[in-house]
Amino acid sequence: MKLDSFVRGKWTGSGEPAAEIHSAVTGDVVAFTTRIDLDMREILTYGRTVGGNNLRKLTFHQRASLLKALADYLSQHKDRLYKLSVHAGCTRTDAMIDVDGGIGTLFAYASKGRRELPNTKFLLDGNVEGLSKGGAFAGQHIVTPLHGVAVHINAFNFPCWGMLEKLAPALLAGVPVVTKPATVTSYVAYELARLIAESKALPDGALQFIVGSTGDLFDHLTCQDVVSFTGSADTSQKLQRHPVIAREAVRFIAERDSLNAAILAPDAVPGSPEFDLFIKEVAKEMTVKAGQKCTAIRRALAPSAQIDAVITALRDRLAKVVIGNPESEKVRMGPLVGLGQRSDVLAHVARLRTEAELVAGDPGNFPLVDADAKRGAFVPPLLLHCANPVAATAVHEIEAFGPVSTVMGYDDLDQAIALTNRGGGSLVASVYTHDIPAATELAFGIGSFHGRVAIIDRDCATEHTGHGSPMPQMVHGGPGRAGGGEELGGVRSLQHYMQRTALQGSPRMLSGVTGRWFKGSPVLEGDLHPFRYHYDDLEIGRTLVSKARQITLDDIEHFAHFTGDTFYAHMDEEATKGHPFFPGRVAHGYLLLSFAAGLFVDPDYGPVLANYGLDSLRFVKPVQPGESIQVRLTAKEKTPRNKQYGEVRWDVEITTGTGETAATYELLTMNAMRA
Repeated sequence: MKLDSFVRGKWTGSGEPAAEIHSAVTGDVVAFTTRIDLDMREILTYGRTVGGNNLRKLTFHQRASLLKALADYLSQHKDRLYKLSVHAGCTRTDAMIDVDGGIGTLFAYASKGRRELPNTKFLLDGNVEGLSKGGAFAGQHIVTPLHGVAVHINAFNFPCWGMLEKLAPALLAGVPVVTKPATVTSYVAYELARLIAESKALPDGALQFIVGSTGDLFDHLTCQDVVSFTGSADTSQKLQRHPVIAREAVRFIAERDSLNAAILAPDAVPGSPEFDLFIKEVAKEMTVKAGQKCTAIRRALAPSAQIDAVITALRDRLAKVVIGNPESEKVRMGPLVGLGQRSDVLAHVARLRTEAELVAGDPGNFPLVDADAKRGAFVPPLLLHCANPVAATAVHEIEAFGPVSTVMGYDDLDQAIALTNRGGGSLVASVYTHDIPAATELAFGIGSFHGRVAIIDRDCATEHTGHGSPMPQMVHGGPGRAGGGEELGGVRSLQHYMQRTALQGSPRMLSGVTGRWFKGSPVLEGDLHPFRYHYDDLEIGRTLVSKARQITLDDIEHFAHFTGDTFYAHMDEEATKGHPFFPGRVAHGYLLLSFAAGLFVDPDYGPVLANYGLDSLRFVKPVQPGESIQVRLTAKEKTPRNKQYGEVRWDVEITTGTGETAATYELLTMNAMRA
């Protein structure tokens, strides 16, 4: 299998073999990279001009549709990726985490793009801020795509998920990607890149794929580019120190080494559901992907009184794990990614054994199914016990990136927190307890050192996604040793690829530029009711000011008895004397909303198909019997949903007869398209 790069809209073609890549299972050559000089300046320029221009022409909804189309295509052809993943040591379950997990992330971002983002090419951040006494000058934060390229450098352990979880938010943000996989599993990433190119789901220049060295790519980065790196701390630090990164203030997102922990709380004694969940999760994280996960459990903390029980339970569970050729149905754990990785893991285990005892597994003697221990990169699950974790250093500093974990005891929760935080910053920690006070103390004690804390107990036992599974909706990353970066986290991750800008001007200008009306901007009034306009014809700022209606005591009492809301402020004048908010009996807030609807609703069948929501409701001033109310209804924002209808957000203000604001809210309607 010859691995080419895909740059400037085409595959690089034939080149001289540069490096052989071997199967982790058999040691046979699986693929080879080619030796070809790539012009990195031209690659970046192509991405910025062709890819960037193509993506920035699209709205968030259109970009989300691209992601969904790509995910659909990959779902139909994922068996090609499963087949190659075997050579990387993946069982079927391992491959599902990588392949299906990556495709699922595309689907998740496609859905979030449609549901949570506007159908625009930019985002509004926060509300309009008044900047002058008279209201003629205001400010609004906007967020726009960078005019650069996202350079993604991925690790060997997840050639599919790693590429796609970075790709999805970048493309949704409107920024093209240049991606480089780790060489040892680049044949899987190459097949994924082939599928993406075949799908024709993405516009030209949206994705370029580099196999092998990045050469002088970093020399040509600018302030508009982003680097997202997953890998070792050493490589990350080397890249971050690149002079161009510093000079241009290039955004750098790092996800690297992590000594993740699992904490068994004092209440989780043997026989409890939480104890069993702890044992199951530690063993799973040691064996899935042969422990080659950035989120795998490297340190298992338990109360000192339970250490023997924990070791016994883990030893028994790990002894049942069948190791060998992942193509065999009997096998539950395959090899490490390669012989080099095996040597690295065993060297790290040797260092850990200077202060921890090996209590399960023997790297020199273990059974294999349908495999040769000399040719494949096999290592059995290795469990160590550190008897004095307070005095130890290696167990808190060395990450053996394989099926290796160290058990250690603690005396109380304060010590458990201190030991956990000695990891120096981690991607994830999991806590196993049914005791809320213990969970609270642990979560807030370790939170600032971790990007994610999973609290697992009997209540979520059948549905939790696991210690080691980053979810698209939640942040993935961690402080300190873990790199200090964040990925995923839903639409939060788009911010890495976008610039926040403070836009200032007159209310009229800001409303016109952003496409959102706000109070102080001009309004459009006319004889035709705003609800009579189809979505296509409705202008932002189109306004109705209703007639006035007086609120009577009979209205209040009828509403109270009709709804059952007889709260004292509406019914008892004596009870409101001296009240800090109510000057006497007042109208129900929801009575005001109901009367407001009666004042502005146009009853006839027409373009407004449904009223489906109300946001940001605030009751500002109580209304007493005898006072009148009036309503201003203004078209604030429009978002197309499909070819039949679009969403209209209306700004609604209820005022009293003296012009004071009684209530404000945003009304959501679905309006039919004209055609």
